[in-house]
Amino acid sequence: MFKKFFEKHRRRLERLLEILPGFVSWNMILFPFWGAFVCPLWVCYYVLAFDIFWVYQSAFLGITSLIAHYRIEASKIMDWMGEVKMFPDWKKVNHIIIIATYKEPLHILRRTLKAIAEQDFPLGKITVVLAMEAKEDEKQREEKVRVLKKEFGYKFGHFLVTVHQLKSGEVAGKASNENYAGREAKKYLVDKLGYNIDYLTITSCDADHIYHPKHFSYLAFRFLDDPKRYLKFWQPAVMFYNNFWRLPALTRVTNTFGTIWNMALTIRTDHLINCQNYSASLKLIDEIGYWDPDIIPEDYRIFFKAFFAKNGTVEVDPITLPLWADAAESNSTWQTFKNQYEQYKRWAWGVSDDPYIIIRYLSSKHTSFVNKTLRVLHVVRDHFLWPVNWFIITLGINIPITLNPQFAKTVMGHTLPRFSSVILTFSMLFLGIIIWVSAKQRPKRPKYVSRFRAFLVPLEFILMPISGFFFNALPGIDAHTRLMLGKYLEYRVTEKV
Repeated sequence: MFKKFFEKHRRRLERLLEILPGFVSWNMILFPFWGAFVCPLWVCYYVLAFDIFWVYQSAFLGITSLIAHYRIEASKIMDWMGEVKMFPDWKKVNHIIIIATYKEPLHILRRTLKAIAEQDFPLGKITVVLAMEAKEDEKQREEKVRVLKKEFGYKFGHFLVTVHQLKSGEVAGKASNENYAGREAKKYLVDKLGYNIDYLTITSCDADHIYHPKHFSYLAFRFLDDPKRYLKFWQPAVMFYNNFWRLPALTRVTNTFGTIWNMALTIRTDHLINCQNYSASLKLIDEIGYWDPDIIPEDYRIFFKAFFAKNGTVEVDPITLPLWADAAESNSTWQTFKNQYEQYKRWAWGVSDDPYIIIRYLSSKHTSFVNKTLRVLHVVRDHFLWPVNWFIITLGINIPITLNPQFAKTVMGHTLPRFSSVILTFSMLFLGIIIWVSAKQRPKRPKYVSRFRAFLVPLEFILMPISGFFFNALPGIDAHTRLMLGKYLEYRVTEKV
């Protein structure tokens, strides 16, 4: 019944679901303002509920990031290659790494390839696919290919270069590029050379990512050790620490929280969804039809595409090793701020996946109701509340008291600020854990950074309200509003320096 209804009213339903996130977030943000006059008591309960939720989130982040830290440290010293060799069929495993690139500088690509060339997994069993775009300047593209092939081409089992030409119906971005590169890699390795697809993994890699030397031996172990290997994605802890010490304080705070959040999620596999850099079996990716070339945010989409195609049996398992990435940066502080804003707006554009996810949820008949409901609720909650949290936590408690002086004179109005302050103080206890974990995981202080400046880094967390507004709440509501108004975002590559 729903399928027929959807086919008849597809675009209207999709458009309605595109409006929904912005409609919900704007109403949640504005409710304390008009509610201060109409129902101030309900505004108080509303804000207090958010305060309690924020303490829960802080506790979740602090405790799970601490556990993740110790697991990561343990994984660093583990002999994963020795574990891999315990499997009789380990030599059949081959890794495909797709490096999607568009206008990235040569030194950035060289750094990523160098990290792959330093893996302790046999390099002859690694295929690198340099996935380039035809719209990049041909001379610059060919020069980068020439240099990189000369420097790295002989080090791996195969070094493939694909050039993606944008087709009608496709959207410029990582998804369409990987769709083409993945299919080309399969044609070459499986169809032409006869590689066994049952033993091939495929990894989505950004051009600025640096792998831990044991990453692909760990991945091979997880692949071989899992009887459900063809129903899994594997996700490392992405850390925005490549350029940590070069960042302005405002964006360093933002990227530190992003890093800690990524670490924490590796502990909660019920919340974990692959993002930015992830792996899967080529067999799974091939069976579900690769990445959808008509969307921008490809990571959540490929998970839910697989999740519903396999009736809810697909899961994401963590690789508890660091994967270092560049935070947004430029040649000036102001341009760095702009790049950071645009990057978070692009990430917040992940909300554009929600109509697809919700429709698949409603039309999926053979997926466990509880499983799919929990998965979808986690995503919808995170997406819908992205721009809301800052406004309610930072401003919410003061709005009814400031706008409605009569309410401020009541018992509730008088005690509310203190009660809210006590609740939020508990969240500060977990901030200390986050600062400690960050200090342990971030790169060591380079010589050009003074000891005094490094000493002040923990104090930068007082900038959280400012950083959270400009690089989280504002790009979030920007993305929601654009989607609500039908002003669709175009893919924009983050500048690399």
